[in-house]
Parts: sequence; structure tokens; C-alpha cells
Amino acid sequence: MDTVQAAFVPPAPIPRTGPVGTLQLIRTIYRNPLELWGEPSYNEPWVSIDWSFAHTIIANDPGLIRHVLVDNARNYKMAAVRQRILRPILRDGLLTAEGDVWKRSRKAMAPVFTPRHIHGFAEAMKRTTDVFADRYEGLTGTTDVSRDMTMLTYDILAETLFSGEIAGDPDQFSHEVDRLFETMGRVDPLDLLGAPAWLPRFTQIRGRRALAFFRQIVANTMEMRKTRMEKEGDKVPNDFLTLLLKAEGPEGLSRAEIEDNIITFIGAGHETTARALGWTLYLLARAPWERDRIEQEIDAFMDQAKVPPPHAWLDALPFTRAAFEEAMRLYPPAPSINREPIEDDQYKDLKLPKGAAVLVMPWTVHRHRLYWDNPEAFMPSRFHPENRDKIDRFQYLPFGAGPRVCIGASFALQEAIIALATLLHRYRFDMAGTIKPWPVQKLTTQPDGGLPMTVTARR
Repeated sequence: MDTVQAAFVPPAPIPRTGPVGTLQLIRTIYRNPLELWGEPSYNEPWVSIDWSFAHTIIANDPGLIRHVLVDNARNYKMAAVRQRILRPILRDGLLTAEGDVWKRSRKAMAPVFTPRHIHGFAEAMKRTTDVFADRYEGLTGTTDVSRDMTMLTYDILAETLFSGEIAGDPDQFSHEVDRLFETMGRVDPLDLLGAPAWLPRFTQIRGRRALAFFRQIVANTMEMRKTRMEKEGDKVPNDFLTLLLKAEGPEGLSRAEIEDNIITFIGAGHETTARALGWTLYLLARAPWERDRIEQEIDAFMDQAKVPPPHAWLDALPFTRAAFEEAMRLYPPAPSINREPIEDDQYKDLKLPKGAAVLVMPWTVHRHRLYWDNPEAFMPSRFHPENRDKIDRFQYLPFGAGPRVCIGASFALQEAIIALATLLHRYRFDMAGTIKPWPVQKLTTQPDGGLPMTVTARR
């Protein structure tokens, strides 16, 4: 492997070197927050900034991140700006709920995401991916792989957590997801300026139709399942949907909380994995030497006389997993974790005053020059088995950390490796033309303009 190949650097904003005025700041945060961060954010353990609307601390040091998310997590709540963006969409879903509501939701969902249950989803993940992959047979021209992965992960989510019983049209769903995140998934300038809640937000007005679409899907899905539960009793699948509906009651979840958690998983639960899969296929297309290695690994594995069951694939395909994890390092699906101190706090010589905006940003942490060698380059070898122990737990945060770590992390990893192994065994994905997708933060890290690719059969 030559040095040019080993140092493929995918597109990303160049860190700023000068100050940012208030209007430019607001405009950049609305358009693409990833373009805001300057050189100190990628070189210093932490950065303390007094912006006109908030005292902001960018936390990059793994020790500081552990302090905020784990050691002193009780002193930190979800940041007000983040809540103003997400709560209109998710209300009291698991991502936005706090206090007792969050505890009840987490407890209600925990049984679904045990290793035993997740392994039980593996066959459905494989079967769903095989069916989805068939649509690439005989494909001519290009396809937007970013949108394709959104549809695939939706199909997997529907088949596993909802036993194939999500109401609505998957194609319309994909379109409305994009619309929702394009509108309500962005920071509104009024939120940055601390305007009162009664002032209408232009972004939310534009997204109301998409949100109403999601709420209708949830209402129809719940009604369908409740009707089955009344007619069939214990014969109904004991999946995520049934478990939540059974948790309704004075000691469990309210009907509104159940609806909020269903919309959280339908809307956001599949989106993060979809983006990570799309970026992985893009990066492998631009680094064919890495793709060759992974194709060889997958082919040798899949061509065995007896292929192990899909729940074993995650551990059996270390190069494939490493490529996916490196894609999540470069393009973290959730690029920002926002917290706010409830009371004044201190870490070493850094003061974290009450009400400050504390940003733990996987986007900057994952590209930080103090913690990674050649951080801008796509190098899956960082995550090969012999190198994994060199990575601090709090310098790599694709699923967050602490009490609010993503409950579906193991589900997502298993899903991703099954999907990649199935797709890459059958097809090769190449970028169409010279387009360089630009990463844009809209809740998740999305490729602006999609990922137009050609797909050719390998066998």
C-alpha cells in the first residue's frame, strides 16, 4: 500500500482561523454548524467562548468528557437550545425526556435491547437486506445510496422492532424524513437569541406537515397493534411495539409517552445507522484498497461450507466492522452532544458556570489532533483488533456515553455489519462522476446532495 492510498482525506470543512461576527455565527449555525469550528477546537483540550447569546465550552479532553457525561452527570441536563430543536419533534421520547419520564422510558425499553433479543433480530436483518438488495439487480445508471440506506434501515426497523407493522408507505416516509430534518431539525435563529417560546419559529412552521405525517403514522401503527392485541392476545409478537403498549399505565408510560418513543425510534432510531452506512460505502468507494481488503474478508467468510448465523457476523468480520467504525469517526451520525450545568462546576482549572452551553462534539473530538494520528484521513486500521485498546473510551463517541448512552448501539452495530456484508458480497459501489459530497449537520451528519453511486454485480 503506498502512502497516497493510506492517506485518503474525504471532504470536510477547513477549520476557521479568524473571529466570527454574530450575524455570521447565526447564519453558519443555521446553514451548517460543522463549518463553524475554528483551529482551537481541533487542537485544544477545551475551548471557552463568550458568544453574545451564551457562554460556550467546547469539551474535547476525554477526562473532561467523562466528567460531564459520567462522573458528574447528575449536575448536567440537556442544553436548552438542543431541547428547543428536538422537543417539538420528539416531545418526551427517550432522546429528549428528562428525570422520571426518561427513567420510565429507559426501563420500559431495556428488555428489547438485551444481547439475547438483539441476536434474535439478526435473521430478520439479513432477510430484509437480501430482499432490499434484489432491487439493485440489473440497475442501470446511478442511485442515491444515501436515500437507499434510509429506506433499508427503515425496512429493518419495521421488520425487527415492529414485526413489519408500521403503517404508511416507505417511499413517502423517506421523503418526509428528509423534509423533517431539513426544517425542524435545524437551529432556528430565534432559539439562539433566546426569544420567548411563544414567538413562532419559521423552521418549525415549515416542518409541521412532515411532523403531522409522522404523528399519523404512529397513531395508525398503535391502533393496528392494539386491535391485534385485543383479538389475538399472546399470539401477538412480543416486540418493541407490544412491549411499549403493555407498559401503559399509572406506574409505567402514558399514552403520549408511548407515542413519543415510537416516533423517536421510527424517525431518529434508523436515521443514524442509515447515514453511517451511506458514508461507509462512499469512503470505501474512494479507498478501493480498503474495499478490496473488506471484499476479500467478506467473500472468504460467506463462501464457507457452513456460514455462521448472522448474529455472529459482528465479531467474525473485523475489517468490515473497522471500516464502519472509522466512517462513524469521520462522519459521526450524531455530531453534537449538548449539556448544561445545573450548578457551577469545575474540572481542573476550567470553570463550567451554571447555565453555560457545554458542547461535547464527536465531530471535533473524532478529528482532534491531540488524540488521533492523521485525524482527517480514512484509516480503518485504527479499529483493527490489535489497535482498539489504544483508543480511549471517551475520545470515540458515536453512540455517546454515560447514563444516556444510545440504548440501540448494539442493535445498530449488528445491523450495519449484516447489511454491509450482504451488500458488499453481492455488489460493488462506486461514486458516480467527480461529485464530492459535503457533510452538513441536520441533527445527523448528512451528505449534501446525496451520494450518487453506480452499483454493479460482483457475482
